[in-house]
Amino acid sequence: MPANTPNILKEKEIPLTGIQNKRVSVIGYGNQGRAHALNLRDSGIDVTIGARNTSNATKDAFNGVSIEEASTADLLIIALPDEVQGKVYNEQIAPHLLTNAGQTLGFIHGFAIHYGHIIPPEDVGVVMVAPKGPGITVREKYLAGSGVLALLAIEKENASKTSRSLALGWANGIGSARIGLLESTFKDETETDLFGEQAIIVGGLVTLIKASYETLVDAGYPPQLAYIECCHEVKLVADIIHERGIAEMMKAISNTAEMGAYEAMALLDDKHLREQLGELMSHIQDGSFAHRLTNGEIKNKRASLAAHKIEQVGEEIRSIIQHDDD
Repeated sequence: MPANTPNILKEKEIPLTGIQNKRVSVIGYGNQGRAHALNLRDSGIDVTIGARNTSNATKDAFNGVSIEEASTADLLIIALPDEVQGKVYNEQIAPHLLTNAGQTLGFIHGFAIHYGHIIPPEDVGVVMVAPKGPGITVREKYLAGSGVLALLAIEKENASKTSRSLALGWANGIGSARIGLLESTFKDETETDLFGEQAIIVGGLVTLIKASYETLVDAGYPPQLAYIECCHEVKLVADIIHERGIAEMMKAISNTAEMGAYEAMALLDDKHLREQLGELMSHIQDGSFAHRLTNGEIKNKRASLAAHKIEQVGEEIRSIIQHDDD
């Protein structure tokens, strides 16, 4: 049975008032944390940063305090890596939460709540505002007078029944109200987000780029041409899809490219591909991926990716293109 169409909230339904004159802490000052904190401050919200190392926050003129001290705020926005949230919460946040004080935990991703790594007290609210873009985009769009579409989820209300209004104010304060909020759940956000990252946005895309590049180079073609065809042009096509959709992208390319795409789609989209995608999905749904992530069982391959020939060639091609743009 198809899922119900999510409700979309527009700007007039997402007031800033719910967060005004409230104490807001952002726990963690990485990519997302910094963007949320800066945008909220620019929206007139007084924000405190809780982190082990507050030097970066202090450079941005924030009041940087310990995580423990920041844990008494009305809204605690958890902006830590997924794999450490449970440990930090249990050791540094939970012991300092106030009883029946109307506090709310805010999440940028549903991972820790969905997989049970964080289990808040009954009187503490749990909400999520998850912008569908990286922190740098959240900041850039805000400064440009726009915003990033975000998912909204209210897992449970706090003792004062202010969690939803806090979440709406938070979404407004970071600029997402300018575009809209898609009402969702922690489960749906977490599982679709992980699947998208693994199947296409990062895992699938990088795999196809590398495999295609290596196929051309192994067949004797110049690495520079292989890079342009298999990596550089990805953005050009992705931009058209992003702006106009898949069918309109097909109309925008040559007839040869379109017909070739149909043949490739029929060849690549086979039973094996669907089984592999299904396996990724099952590992997300049954929690086994989350278990491997939080237990450090997944090997970081960033160094081997950096050493791949495609990175050297890519740097060469990008320098030429950027020089021409200048």
